[in-house]
Amino acid sequence: MLPKINSPTYEIELPILKQSVKFRPFLVKEQKILLIAADSDDETFVIDNIKQIIKNCCISDLDIDKLSSVDLEYFFLQLRARSVEEIIETKYRCENKLPDGEICKNSMEVKIDLLDINVDTSNYNDTIKLTDSVGIKMQYPTIQMLEKLNKKSSENESVIEKTFDAIIQCIEYIYDNDNFYYPKEATKQELIDFLESLSIDQFQKVEKFFGNIPKLRKDLEVTCSKCGFEHKIVLEGLQSFLD
Repeated sequence: MLPKINSPTYEIELPILKQSVKFRPFLVKEQKILLIAADSDDETFVIDNIKQIIKNCCISDLDIDKLSSVDLEYFFLQLRARSVEEIIETKYRCENKLPDGEICKNSMEVKIDLLDINVDTSNYNDTIKLTDSVGIKMQYPTIQMLEKLNKKSSENESVIEKTFDAIIQCIEYIYDNDNFYYPKEATKQELIDFLESLSIDQFQKVEKFFGNIPKLRKDLEVTCSKCGFEHKIVLEGLQSFLD
């Protein structure tokens, strides 16, 4: 029997779920899955393969399919850092306009520590109080929700229809002093009627939830070695750290 190589175990806390999970680095078999996914332009195929890699490597009891999109992205970024490399190098072009009117165009090399990428949840509040007695408990969208919304957005839908679809997808329950009302217990039209009954101020509170949704984010300050211009670069979303 051939020898078996043991893999190290790591532990992280998912930023939205607030649950600690253990995982092993991905191996050659998972690297093959990742390479196949990288060659695909099918977003659903890529996401499904990323989820498969996480399922293979996750040691804890965790339903990957129900993870919020940012928890999934954060998990995969940490997994990749422990499996491939913690520091990635990328380049940015200086677009500063020089005194002579020309663009600098200097290539700036930047190193990013993937283990230093965090999710700021300080402004994240998933409970929206509409009145003294009525409110909405929201949930962070899962990858499946985002996929559905992206498909819908490619169709001939109005902005308000897309907005309502996004809100309805993310409602965990509506509550008052007496009961909890779950979306699965109501029709879509009933949920639409509820949203349409809100005042402008109340509806803006709901919209604010989406504006404050946490993301993978890294703020970089880079000084151009050629012209000295100080750049402030904001990286958001998983793809920004994998390019």
